[in-house]
Amino acid sequence: MEISSAVLARLESEPALAWKLAAAAGAADSESARVTRACQKVREAPLVRQLLATIDDTGRVYKKWDGAHWVLSLVADLGYPPGEAALRPLMSACYQTWLGKEHARHIRVIAGRTRRCASQEGNAVWYSLRLGLADGRTEELVSRLLGWQWPDGGWNCDKRPEADTSSFMETLIPLRALALYARVSGAPQAAASAERAAEVFLRRCLFRRHSDGQVMDPHFVRLHYPPFWHYDILFGLKVIAEAGFLADPRCREALDLLESKRLPDGGFPAEEAYTRPTRPELSGYSPIDWGGTSKVRLNPFVTAEALAVLKAAGR
Repeated sequence: MEISSAVLARLESEPALAWKLAAAAGAADSESARVTRACQKVREAPLVRQLLATIDDTGRVYKKWDGAHWVLSLVADLGYPPGEAALRPLMSACYQTWLGKEHARHIRVIAGRTRRCASQEGNAVWYSLRLGLADGRTEELVSRLLGWQWPDGGWNCDKRPEADTSSFMETLIPLRALALYARVSGAPQAAASAERAAEVFLRRCLFRRHSDGQVMDPHFVRLHYPPFWHYDILFGLKVIAEAGFLADPRCREALDLLESKRLPDGGFPAEEAYTRPTRPELSGYSPIDWGGTSKVRLNPFVTAEALAVLKAAGR
């Protein structure tokens, strides 16, 4: 099904979405002039300016969703150009949080497994690389992720001694980070780690329990954007594509399911959201209009993400 010209024009009117479409179209040449031009426009986009202007200024780096950690992950995902010096203080604050002594107190080893919300360190690695802000502290975070990986290939923060299976929520973002780090650095250990992490998803077809083939969680098959740390098949397919495993036949069912959600105009809906548009004092606040949820109306952000994934899959 082709996307309508009206929908395409709507997407291209938002610089961040225009960048996503350009990057998807030029996936074989990410340094193409079109992608570069689209990336430069993101810097001045009202959406990105609003995100940066509303960062929580109390030092709560992880405050959902306007702490520095989340804002950096969002602007990186929206195509902000790398090497922006103005972002370095935010990056430094994130490093201080994830490498600080207070944070270290929450890292526990139980029954031989490190119980860690590795999506936090994973995101910091990923956006430091994506935004061109990485330094030796990124290397330290990578080293920690590699050391914390569970025998089945992922990560988990579950502190129950009997817990021995990785979490989708805590594995996807480290996979994204290590795949990018391996591509940038050429580090074989990171590449091997990313491949092991990808298997956590692939052997479950990205949304089915390994034990009985049933849907793991109903939220996993409901589309949303931004992903934050919440898993769904769209975010899963996106990361699997970035990591280079989208051609694996075990992705087919998730791709079929994603494609089945396409609306008559060619767009895709947001079926749920994890943001709170009011009361900034509460966790989950976001001042950004992310397009709303609906079963029958497209969401521009979800649509751009879905089109990019399907393009990468040759659909």
